Amino acid sequence: MTPAPANAALRGHIVTFRGNPFLMPPEDALLDEPDGLVLVQDGRITHAGAHDETIAHLPPGMQVTDYRGCLISAGFVDTHVHYPQLPMIAAYGEQLLEWLERYTFPTERHFADGAYAATIARKFLRGLLTCGTTTAAVYCTVHPQSVDAFFTESARLGTLMIAGKVLMDRNAPDYLRDTAQQGYDESLRLIERWHGRDRQHYAVTPRFAPTSTPEQLELAGALLQRDDTLFMQTHLAENRAEVAWVSELFPDSRSYLDVYDRAGLVRPRSVMGHGIYVDEHDLCRCHESGCALAHCPTSNLFLGSGLFRLHDVTDPRRPVRTGLGSDVGAGTSLSHLQTMNEAYKVARLGGNRLHPVQAFWLATAGGAHALHLDDRIGMVAAGMDADLCILDPRATPIQTLRAEMCESTADLLFTLMMLGDDRSIRATYAGGRLVHDRDSETAI
Repeated sequence: MTPAPANAALRGHIVTFRGNPFLMPPEDALLDEPDGLVLVQDGRITHAGAHDETIAHLPPGMQVTDYRGCLISAGFVDTHVHYPQLPMIAAYGEQLLEWLERYTFPTERHFADGAYAATIARKFLRGLLTCGTTTAAVYCTVHPQSVDAFFTESARLGTLMIAGKVLMDRNAPDYLRDTAQQGYDESLRLIERWHGRDRQHYAVTPRFAPTSTPEQLELAGALLQRDDTLFMQTHLAENRAEVAWVSELFPDSRSYLDVYDRAGLVRPRSVMGHGIYVDEHDLCRCHESGCALAHCPTSNLFLGSGLFRLHDVTDPRRPVRTGLGSDVGAGTSLSHLQTMNEAYKVARLGGNRLHPVQAFWLATAGGAHALHLDDRIGMVAAGMDADLCILDPRATPIQTLRAEMCESTADLLFTLMMLGDDRSIRATYAGGRLVHDRDSETAI
């Protein structure tokens, strides 16, 4: 059962955005209110601003939760993650294709058991909320019961989530393959059951081009044609060997992205994981179509896949919608603070600097923009869903020491992304409802 919409009043240092820091100076894009008040009614923000002004709108009898000393941010948005891979996180020693064969496929086999899927879904969603993530684009397994388990738990928590059954009708073990028609039929039933219900949204989910026949990709496109509010997620150009394999399997396509484009999968609300090895033509196609890329730095470094060209992808001349992805289980943490940490290092290796305001934009408003959900989430502003995380920049002794040296909000954000993890998340709210409190043993 979905929880009832909540009311709340939160006092603290509000940090949000007035614009895209990749398209304007980061300092101008940041909007912060050192002593702010956020008012929530029926799960949505009604007012957000300076405490002394906003207090006039506080409903009679409502108690204010005091988070002074902490930052009030929009909840983090994870644009690419696999919940069934949580049990195999930190699996040693392989690159992408070998890693799938050795670790991923055997792990996903267990999700034929609906009870097991429900157990992992609970652990996964609890892990997200502990890390301040309130929305994610999530891969399930080929088993429909893995989707039911995930959405059931998300609906119980009241979180806004995107997920879908993986489609794989070739180049995978027999125990994980469907057929093109079976994948279509099972996806359609799941769409009818879940899409648009209780803040849950369905994503048509071909795993990646090598594990789907052209027929399956075309039927995935047919599903999307039925309802333009559906999402689509898959993988793109993550690894050089993978790219070479795709060119062998689809010799008539101009590029990896073109394989998906021919099937009608490159469109608004499509999210391509990784996109490391894409050319200018493909970036232009993503820009014009509204298709997004998910930057997954911990995964790309862990598997040795390569360095995402963030500053090229977000070039103001043809910016591509971009968000951050934890990509667990190749990714090494559900924490977007840790994801930002690695994204900063990837940028430095590529000869660029990722400004902390840009990083936090990617983790919140940018991720929402990538998913075409920026009218609902990603900002601390009136009219938005009250999905919020409370960041404690003094969660550890070292963070406390470093915070004393900070001379700006941007500098404080940088310490959080470099030194922070789940300990830095003081609390998390979904639809205005407290769903994680670091200092309480009560779990929802």
